Amino acid sequence: MRRIYPDIQDNPDIAQAYAYPQGRPWLRLNMVASADGAAWLKGRSGGLSSSGDKRIFQVLRGLADVVVAGASTVRKEGYGPVKPRDSWAEIREGRPDVPHIAVISRSLGFDLDDELFTDATSQTIVITCESSPHERRKELARHADVIVVGEDSVDMRLAVAQLHERGLTRILCEGGPRINAQLSADGLVDELCLSISPMLVGGGAARIQNGEPAHVTLDLRQVLEEEGVLFCRYVREHS
Repeated sequence: MRRIYPDIQDNPDIAQAYAYPQGRPWLRLNMVASADGAAWLKGRSGGLSSSGDKRIFQVLRGLADVVVAGASTVRKEGYGPVKPRDSWAEIREGRPDVPHIAVISRSLGFDLDDELFTDATSQTIVITCESSPHERRKELARHADVIVVGEDSVDMRLAVAQLHERGLTRILCEGGPRINAQLSADGLVDELCLSISPMLVGGGAARIQNGEPAHVTLDLRQVLEEEGVLFCRYVREHS
């Protein structure tokens, strides 16, 4: 892997390249897309990924306090609990061995025997709203930390505030496209980490944002490259 912007460097330290800014909460999106903007191939993002993308993906998780994803993404991508890694020892010093997983869901249609709830080193968080099934919510609360924000849908601003209250200020969102769109529309996205895969997909795949319109101006801070895949880091321009 090499950095090609803003300077040229072989084998950059990935943890340094993606270090969170100090002294303030930060929410980053991490997504992969094809060269024509598709967010998945045959229904899953894994078909767009590469070995370099997987390495960066793991480092971004190691740097985060919490990994946020929508329930649809969790189901499609087969999420399980995050496993500790020896390579995270330095970047997680003074913090739990692994980040929490936080799942956004209105229906709460989870299998509570899934390892995401039974084997998580850091307790799984479920973010939902008042209109979610009440009895299901009570049952889920015995297996997860349940955050209820908003009436008919999840209020993203309140959800992020609740994560901050739990000391989870380094937030990594892994999608999907509708969750990304809500976060952008609410002005909550500080950074986009985008892996661009050198392939054309076409078809009906969503973009990395799909839903509410947003206008967020980004500043390109860094580009890494490996085997034709570009790893771009954009930061929101704050007024």
